Amino acid sequence: MPLVSITHSIDRPGVEQDLSESVHEALVEAFGIPSDDYFHVVTSHGQTVGLFGPRSFLNVEHTAAMVFVQIACAPGRSVEQKRSLYDQMASRLASTGHVRRQDVIINLVETARENWSFGDGVAQFAP
Repeated sequence: MPLVSITHSIDRPGVEQDLSESVHEALVEAFGIPSDDYFHVVTSHGQTVGLFGPRSFLNVEHTAAMVFVQIACAPGRSVEQKRSLYDQMASRLASTGHVRRQDVIINLVETARENWSFGDGVAQFAP
């Protein structure tokens, strides 16, 4: 039940779909989510506005073409699952040809299941 937000400044046709599909494939593989559990918001800021980051952080060199991925999901995944997700996501995004592995910034936000509604105003996972 992840909710994914992808923010980028890449100006190429089809980039939003490529980024979204790559992130989703990594989530299906690393976290074992169902393939129809697909809730993504992809936002482009163009090449001249909105996204800022350091040229280097924690010994990783970045370019201006960074892609920020924030995933809100229920808690319960192991550190190994999270490491697998980050690695697969960076690899899959890089394989699209739109972004380098080094430019993939990922933030995982865990939130209790009762904090979710998947429509109809119902907290489907609340006790």
